[in-house]
Amino acid sequence: MKNSMLALAACTLITGAILSGCSTSSQKVEDAQENVVAANLALDQANKEYLADMANYRQETSSRIAANEESIKEFNGRIKEEKKAARADFKKKIAALEQQNNDMKIRMDNYREEGKDKWVIFKAEFSHDMDEMGQAFKDLTVKNVK
Repeated sequence: MKNSMLALAACTLITGAILSGCSTSSQKVEDAQENVVAANLALDQANKEYLADMANYRQETSSRIAANEESIKEFNGRIKEEKKAARADFKKKIAALEQQNNDMKIRMDNYREEGKDKWVIFKAEFSHDMDEMGQAFKDLTVKNVK
């Protein structure tokens, strides 16, 4: 008798679990629609963050490029005091840096939205190149006296 009561209780629990786990097709549709709405909201938020990151980075690089242009003007003013041989060398270096600065500006202006993954790669490469150019400007101001 004890075994039959346990078996009946177990069957009742299993049947109850199965029936409560089943949902109607209309409930499934509603759940799917809610999931789609939530996913779309998350996607919209991610796109807004991506576009805001692009705008901020463009502004940062624009100011760095403008600072480089000011440094180039400053260097051109300073080289007038240098010896003729050193002046020619400085002019070549300054011209190369000026060309590189212009290329960086064009590269940033020509970048178009191609997705977040490509943006992350572009941003990393561009930042690396900007850092190298900044170091080149610093190296230009160092006088190597032996």
